[in-house]
Amino acid sequence: MNVILNGIETEILDQMSVFTLLESKQITADTVVVELNKEIVPSDNFENVMLNDGDHLEVLRFVGGG
Repeated sequence: MNVILNGIETEILDQMSVFTLLESKQITADTVVVELNKEIVPSDNFENVMLNDGDHLEVLRFVGGG
């Protein structure tokens, strides 16, 4: 199945959670915010939220500085 990840069509396995997707991309879950179909996914729900074909995800990492 395919999702749009940060604007790029990405093929993923069926029955993949947000957490599993982050792991597969070597992204540490506690360092990012995930928006799924224009709604923020609470980080404590990453393992429970399953992805569907055609979902749009934005994975954002905050960077400090001044």
